[in-house]
Amino acid sequence: MTGHGAHHVVPDLVIVRARVQCEANDVASALADASARTRAALQAASDHGVEPRDRRTEDVGIHPRHDREGTKVVGYTAYQALRLTIREADRVGDLLQALAGSAGDALAVDGIEMGADQTAESVAAARTAAFEDARTRAAQFADLAGATLGKVIHIREGGDDGFRPRPMMARSADFAGSMPIEGGTQAITTTVTVRWELT
Repeated sequence: MTGHGAHHVVPDLVIVRARVQCEANDVASALADASARTRAALQAASDHGVEPRDRRTEDVGIHPRHDREGTKVVGYTAYQALRLTIREADRVGDLLQALAGSAGDALAVDGIEMGADQTAESVAAARTAAFEDARTRAAQFADLAGATLGKVIHIREGGDDGFRPRPMMARSADFAGSMPIEGGTQAITTTVTVRWELT
């Protein structure tokens, strides 16, 4: 029997997805400018208390820009994406200002969302809820068959895709004006499959 469980927690993290994007006439100049501005943005994040474990570069690339007719290359655009995790929500506004100051007009903010640390306690609570859900379902079917549940003989967490407990993102944070950040609650979810003996 498969059971699904969720444990709701209050989001305590703010995740900022930003990007540095630079244009130049040649590939080397575009890459050099993007690299320098990315380093400056990461340094600004460090200076504003974002720990090394919470600073991550993600996608990076370069592509040509064409004229209006699309026939001639007129330059190149290089970009690099950043993912920053802020553990104090009231610091987001100051951090964004610092990023803009370090990267200039090359900075784009692709999104801000709330998240929560996946603690051992929240994962255990989700697993317990999933197990209880599976037991309730199994007991109903056993009763219909005129049997009772015996001992557990097998437990497997996740589906065929190797699913494991994970946080579901809360609604996106509102970062207009003075950067109010609200997240409601967030679910840590999992699925377990349990097999019982029937007696």
